Amino acid sequence: MSDREGAAMADARSGADQQRIGDAAGVFEPRILSFLCNWCAYAGADLAGISRFQYPPNTRVIRVMCSGRVDPAFVPRALLAGFDGVMILGCHPGDCHYLSGNIQAERKMTFLRKLLASEGIGEGRLILDWVSAGEGQRFAELVGAFTEQIRSLGPLPLTEETEGTLRAIQASLEGEKIRWMAGKASELMEKENVYGERTDPERVREVLEATVRDELRKNRILRFLEKGPLTAREISGSLAVPLKETLPQLVALVGEGRIGFEPSEESHQPRYVKSS
Repeated sequence: MSDREGAAMADARSGADQQRIGDAAGVFEPRILSFLCNWCAYAGADLAGISRFQYPPNTRVIRVMCSGRVDPAFVPRALLAGFDGVMILGCHPGDCHYLSGNIQAERKMTFLRKLLASEGIGEGRLILDWVSAGEGQRFAELVGAFTEQIRSLGPLPLTEETEGTLRAIQASLEGEKIRWMAGKASELMEKENVYGERTDPERVREVLEATVRDELRKNRILRFLEKGPLTAREISGSLAVPLKETLPQLVALVGEGRIGFEPSEESHQPRYVKSS
């Protein structure tokens, strides 16, 4: 995330802190961060204001040039900043100012929703939808519906476990390996190779999901080791996955030089430590 984008998110977070006016009375007012496409959704929001369509004041807006510009890592970062939900609104499919930016956004966010669901955060805290420049009423309806959806889910509890999971998701999505694969995925699915063949989209998705799952576990392991040395069995228990599925990530982390072993004469089981 650039300095400008970071400042925009910080400003949105500051504004969101001021909107929970009902908390003191025991009424939950969701904090929602919205990324709006400059060419359609933002213009639709502007029309909603000009037309005086009523919608909840629970969202703080960041304008982006294209919904495809929204990095998936922005979502866990927003949730860690205290927002309860994230809304991304772009041009309708076929109307993208950059031809396929909204299609790329849909691919990325569909995968991210699965990831949030599998890690216990909940896919309902993220929405991707389409609003044209002339759909002020639709913009108001979407904001109202999503606000009620988040209100029904309740505030996102930033417990130590939830925070650790979100930080691991963010670190995985920001990693060079995932960024490279995500960029290649679209190319593999859209372009033919030298033999005139295209890679099966389902196969591409499977490989990408497996890679993210591995990177996520690796980042969760690093988070566990920040508290002190652990054996492979202890790490496996913390991940809640079989030991045989944990060992490949440990081997990879050792090979990358990100973790090492703690010398011990008292135990026959090696204890892993995070490299300094």
